[in-house]
Amino acid sequence: MSKEQQTKRMTAPEFLARKGGEPLVCLTCYTAPMARLLDPHVDMLLVGDSLGMVVYGFDSTLPVTLDMMIAHGRAVVKHSKQTIVVVDMPFGSYQASPQAAFESSARVMAETGCAGVKLEGGVEMAETVAFLAQRGIPVMGHVGLTPQAVNALGGYRSRGREDAESAKINADAKAIAEAGAFSIVVEGVQETLARAMTAAVPVPIIGIGGSPACDGQVLVIDDMLGMFERVPKFVKRYTEVGKEIEKAAASYAKDVRARRFPGPEHCFVKKG
Repeated sequence: MSKEQQTKRMTAPEFLARKGGEPLVCLTCYTAPMARLLDPHVDMLLVGDSLGMVVYGFDSTLPVTLDMMIAHGRAVVKHSKQTIVVVDMPFGSYQASPQAAFESSARVMAETGCAGVKLEGGVEMAETVAFLAQRGIPVMGHVGLTPQAVNALGGYRSRGREDAESAKINADAKAIAEAGAFSIVVEGVQETLARAMTAAVPVPIIGIGGSPACDGQVLVIDDMLGMFERVPKFVKRYTEVGKEIEKAAASYAKDVRARRFPGPEHCFVKKG
Protein backbone atom coordinates (compact mmCIF):
# COMPACT_ATOMS: atom_id res chain seq x y z
CA MET A 1 0.00 0.00 0.00
CA SER A 2 1.35 3.42 -0.96
CA LYS A 3 1.82 6.27 1.50
CA GLU A 4 -0.99 8.15 -0.26
CA GLN A 5 -3.35 5.20 0.21
CA GLN A 6 -2.36 4.83 3.85
CA THR A 7 -3.19 8.44 4.65
CA LYS A 8 -6.36 8.75 2.56
CA ARG A 9 -9.03 10.36 4.72
CA MET A 10 -12.16 8.36 5.52
CA THR A 11 -15.34 9.65 3.89
CA ALA A 12 -18.94 9.67 5.06
CA PRO A 13 -19.94 6.87 2.61
CA GLU A 14 -17.04 4.74 3.89
CA PHE A 15 -18.11 5.42 7.46
CA LEU A 16 -21.68 4.39 6.58
CA ALA A 17 -20.40 1.20 4.91
CA ARG A 18 -18.92 0.08 8.24
CA LYS A 19 -22.44 -0.61 9.58
CA GLY A 20 -22.37 -4.01 11.27
CA GLY A 21 -18.63 -4.41 10.71
CA GLU A 22 -15.57 -3.70 12.82
CA PRO A 23 -16.57 -1.22 15.55
CA LEU A 24 -15.94 2.42 14.68
CA VAL A 25 -13.57 4.22 17.07
CA CYS A 26 -14.48 7.86 17.71
CA LEU A 27 -13.23 10.56 20.07
CA THR A 28 -13.85 14.25 20.49
CA CYS A 29 -11.00 16.54 19.54
CA TYR A 30 -10.63 20.31 19.73
CA THR A 31 -6.97 21.21 19.13
CA ALA A 32 -4.13 20.71 16.64
CA PRO A 33 -1.77 18.81 19.00
CA MET A 34 -4.52 16.39 20.03
CA ALA A 35 -5.55 15.86 16.41
CA ARG A 36 -2.01 14.80 15.52
CA LEU A 37 -1.89 12.35 18.43
CA LEU A 38 -5.31 10.78 17.89
CA ASP A 39 -5.42 10.64 14.09
CA PRO A 40 -3.48 7.37 13.64
CA HIS A 41 -5.70 5.48 16.06
CA VAL A 42 -9.33 6.47 15.45
CA ASP A 43 -11.87 6.43 12.64
CA MET A 44 -13.58 9.71 13.51
CA LEU A 45 -12.60 12.93 15.26
CA LEU A 46 -15.68 14.78 16.49
CA VAL A 47 -15.18 18.48 17.09
CA GLY A 48 -17.90 18.51 19.71
CA ASP A 49 -19.66 21.50 21.18
CA SER A 50 -18.59 19.86 24.44
CA LEU A 51 -15.58 22.15 23.98
CA GLY A 52 -17.75 24.78 25.65
CA MET A 53 -17.44 22.89 28.91
CA VAL A 54 -14.04 21.18 28.66
CA VAL A 55 -12.11 23.99 26.94
CA TYR A 56 -13.94 27.18 27.90
CA GLY A 57 -15.37 26.17 31.27
CA PHE A 58 -19.02 26.92 30.51
CA ASP A 59 -21.73 25.19 32.54
CA SER A 60 -23.31 23.76 29.38
CA THR A 61 -22.83 23.67 25.62
CA LEU A 62 -25.39 26.41 25.02
CA PRO A 63 -23.01 29.44 24.92
CA VAL A 64 -20.88 27.89 22.16
CA THR A 65 -20.86 29.93 18.94
CA LEU A 66 -20.48 29.02 15.29
CA ASP A 67 -17.20 30.95 15.18
CA MET A 68 -15.83 28.82 18.03
CA MET A 69 -16.75 25.60 16.24
CA ILE A 70 -15.20 26.78 13.00
CA ALA A 71 -11.94 27.83 14.65
CA HIS A 72 -11.50 24.49 16.42
CA GLY A 73 -12.77 22.50 13.44
CA ARG A 74 -10.24 24.13 11.14
CA ALA A 75 -7.39 23.22 13.50
CA VAL A 76 -8.46 19.58 13.79
CA VAL A 77 -8.90 19.13 10.04
CA LYS A 78 -5.55 20.76 9.24
CA HIS A 79 -3.62 18.56 11.65
CA SER A 80 -5.23 15.20 10.89
CA LYS A 81 -4.78 13.06 7.79
CA GLN A 82 -6.84 9.88 7.82
CA THR A 83 -9.85 10.23 10.09
CA ILE A 84 -13.20 11.61 9.09
CA VAL A 85 -13.70 14.91 10.91
CA VAL A 86 -17.24 15.91 11.90
CA VAL A 87 -18.08 19.29 13.45
CA ASP A 88 -20.98 19.88 15.83
CA MET A 89 -23.51 22.53 14.91
CA PRO A 90 -23.93 24.72 18.02
CA PHE A 91 -27.22 25.62 19.65
CA GLY A 92 -29.23 28.14 17.66
CA SER A 93 -27.31 27.69 14.41
CA TYR A 94 -29.67 25.21 12.74
CA GLN A 95 -32.99 24.89 14.57
CA ALA A 96 -34.83 27.86 13.03
CA SER A 97 -35.30 26.36 9.56
CA PRO A 98 -33.71 24.03 7.03
CA GLN A 99 -32.47 27.08 5.15
CA ALA A 100 -30.79 28.50 8.25
CA ALA A 101 -29.24 25.11 8.93
CA PHE A 102 -27.88 24.98 5.38
CA GLU A 103 -26.31 28.43 5.65
CA SER A 104 -24.59 27.54 8.92
CA SER A 105 -23.52 24.07 7.77
CA ALA A 106 -22.22 25.33 4.43
CA ARG A 107 -20.08 27.88 6.25
CA VAL A 108 -18.70 25.18 8.58
CA MET A 109 -17.88 22.86 5.68
CA ALA A 110 -16.27 25.62 3.60
CA GLU A 111 -14.23 27.20 6.38
CA THR A 112 -13.02 24.04 8.13
CA GLY A 113 -12.74 21.46 5.36
CA CYS A 114 -14.57 18.92 7.53
CA ALA A 115 -16.39 15.93 6.06
CA GLY A 116 -19.74 16.46 7.77
CA VAL A 117 -21.71 18.16 10.52
CA LYS A 118 -23.57 16.80 13.53
CA LEU A 119 -26.85 18.11 14.83
CA GLU A 120 -29.16 17.10 17.64
CA GLY A 121 -32.82 16.15 17.44
CA GLY A 122 -35.12 13.46 16.12
CA VAL A 123 -38.37 13.47 14.19
CA GLU A 124 -38.59 17.26 14.38
CA MET A 125 -35.21 17.60 12.64
CA ALA A 126 -35.81 15.04 9.88
CA GLU A 127 -36.81 17.68 7.34
CA THR A 128 -33.63 19.61 8.07
CA VAL A 129 -31.43 16.51 7.78
CA ALA A 130 -33.01 15.69 4.41
CA PHE A 131 -32.59 19.28 3.22
CA LEU A 132 -28.87 19.22 4.06
CA ALA A 133 -28.20 15.72 2.73
CA GLN A 134 -29.89 16.51 -0.58
CA ARG A 135 -27.58 19.52 -0.94
CA GLY A 136 -24.34 17.65 -0.41
CA ILE A 137 -23.80 18.09 3.32
CA PRO A 138 -23.21 14.77 5.15
CA VAL A 139 -25.11 14.79 8.43
CA MET A 140 -24.54 12.82 11.62
CA GLY A 141 -27.57 12.74 13.90
CA HIS A 142 -27.70 12.75 17.69
CA VAL A 143 -30.62 11.35 19.70
CA GLY A 144 -31.34 10.23 23.23
CA LEU A 145 -29.75 12.54 25.78
CA THR A 146 -29.25 15.70 23.73
CA PRO A 147 -27.17 18.22 25.71
CA GLN A 148 -28.42 21.25 23.79
CA ALA A 149 -31.94 20.44 25.04
CA VAL A 150 -30.82 19.96 28.66
CA ASN A 151 -33.17 22.66 29.93
CA ALA A 152 -36.19 21.08 28.23
CA LEU A 153 -35.16 17.60 29.34
CA GLY A 154 -34.71 18.68 32.94
CA GLY A 155 -31.10 17.61 33.34
CA TYR A 156 -28.54 15.08 32.18
CA ARG A 157 -30.25 11.89 33.40
CA SER A 158 -30.28 8.83 31.14
CA ARG A 159 -33.16 8.48 28.71
CA GLY A 160 -35.45 5.65 27.66
CA ARG A 161 -36.39 4.39 31.09
CA GLU A 162 -40.10 4.35 30.30
CA ASP A 163 -41.75 2.68 27.32
CA ALA A 164 -43.12 5.90 25.82
CA GLU A 165 -39.79 7.69 25.98
CA SER A 166 -37.99 4.63 24.62
CA ALA A 167 -40.41 4.44 21.68
CA LYS A 168 -39.87 8.12 20.92
CA ILE A 169 -36.08 7.81 20.88
CA ASN A 170 -36.32 4.78 18.61
CA ALA A 171 -38.63 6.69 16.27
CA ASP A 172 -36.24 9.65 16.33
CA ALA A 173 -33.32 7.51 15.19
CA LYS A 174 -35.32 5.87 12.40
CA ALA A 175 -36.58 9.25 11.15
CA ILE A 176 -33.08 10.73 11.03
CA ALA A 177 -31.71 7.69 9.23
CA GLU A 178 -34.55 7.73 6.69
CA ALA A 179 -33.91 11.45 6.13
CA GLY A 180 -30.38 10.66 4.96
CA ALA A 181 -28.04 10.86 7.98
CA PHE A 182 -24.91 8.76 7.45
CA SER A 183 -24.63 7.91 11.17
CA ILE A 184 -26.27 8.66 14.50
CA VAL A 185 -24.83 9.26 17.96
CA VAL A 186 -27.00 7.73 20.68
CA GLU A 187 -26.23 9.19 24.08
CA GLY A 188 -27.21 8.24 27.60
CA VAL A 189 -29.92 5.66 26.91
CA GLN A 190 -30.83 2.31 28.42
CA GLU A 191 -28.56 -0.46 27.13
CA THR A 192 -31.38 -2.58 25.77
CA LEU A 193 -32.72 0.37 23.80
CA ALA A 194 -29.31 1.15 22.27
CA ARG A 195 -28.88 -2.51 21.38
CA ALA A 196 -32.31 -2.68 19.71
CA MET A 197 -31.73 0.57 17.81
CA THR A 198 -28.41 -0.69 16.48
CA ALA A 199 -30.14 -3.76 15.08
CA ALA A 200 -33.08 -1.85 13.63
CA VAL A 201 -31.52 1.31 12.17
CA PRO A 202 -29.66 0.94 8.84
CA VAL A 203 -26.86 3.44 9.58
CA PRO A 204 -24.03 3.16 12.12
CA ILE A 205 -25.14 3.82 15.69
CA ILE A 206 -22.32 5.39 17.72
CA GLY A 207 -22.83 4.94 21.43
CA ILE A 208 -21.85 7.18 24.30
CA GLY A 209 -23.53 5.66 27.31
CA GLY A 210 -25.27 3.23 24.97
CA SER A 211 -24.34 -0.42 24.45
CA PRO A 212 -21.30 -2.51 23.50
CA ALA A 213 -23.51 -3.74 20.66
CA CYS A 214 -23.43 -0.31 19.00
CA ASP A 215 -21.60 0.01 15.68
CA GLY A 216 -19.02 2.24 17.36
CA GLN A 217 -18.22 4.23 20.46
CA VAL A 218 -17.36 7.86 21.18
CA LEU A 219 -16.09 9.53 24.33
CA VAL A 220 -15.10 13.05 25.28
CA ILE A 221 -11.31 12.92 25.14
CA ASP A 222 -10.85 14.89 28.38
CA ASP A 223 -13.06 12.42 30.26
CA MET A 224 -11.16 9.32 29.18
CA LEU A 225 -7.82 11.01 29.87
CA GLY A 226 -8.73 11.94 33.44
CA MET A 227 -8.75 15.71 33.11
CA PHE A 228 -11.73 16.18 35.42
CA GLU A 229 -12.64 14.86 38.85
CA ARG A 230 -16.19 13.92 37.89
CA VAL A 231 -16.41 10.66 35.95
CA PRO A 232 -19.70 9.98 34.11
CA LYS A 233 -20.96 6.42 34.52
CA PHE A 234 -20.40 5.62 30.85
CA VAL A 235 -16.73 6.72 30.86
CA LYS A 236 -13.74 4.44 31.28
CA ARG A 237 -10.61 6.33 32.30
CA TYR A 238 -7.59 5.06 30.43
CA THR A 239 -5.08 7.29 32.21
CA GLU A 240 -4.83 10.18 34.67
CA VAL A 241 -3.32 12.97 32.62
CA GLY A 242 -4.73 15.61 34.95
CA LYS A 243 -2.73 14.29 37.90
CA GLU A 244 0.41 14.09 35.78
CA ILE A 245 -0.02 17.73 34.72
CA GLU A 246 -0.41 18.80 38.35
CA LYS A 247 2.69 16.80 39.29
CA ALA A 248 4.75 18.33 36.49
CA ALA A 249 3.57 21.87 37.32
CA ALA A 250 4.47 21.38 40.99
CA SER A 251 7.96 20.12 40.08
CA TYR A 252 8.50 23.05 37.73
CA ALA A 253 7.40 25.55 40.39
CA LYS A 254 9.83 24.06 42.93
CA ASP A 255 12.72 24.20 40.46
CA VAL A 256 12.04 27.82 39.53
CA ARG A 257 11.73 28.96 43.15
CA ALA A 258 14.92 27.11 44.10
CA ARG A 259 16.71 28.51 41.02
CA ARG A 260 17.36 24.98 39.76
CA PHE A 261 15.69 25.92 36.47
CA PRO A 262 16.89 27.10 34.09
CA GLY A 263 20.23 25.35 34.34
CA PRO A 264 23.33 26.09 32.25
CA GLU A 265 22.15 23.64 29.60
CA HIS A 266 18.99 25.71 29.06
CA CYS A 267 20.79 29.04 28.61
CA PHE A 268 22.33 30.67 25.53
CA VAL A 269 26.02 31.22 26.24
CA LYS A 270 28.42 33.01 23.91
CA LYS A 271 31.09 30.64 22.64
CA GLY A 272 34.77 31.42 22.39
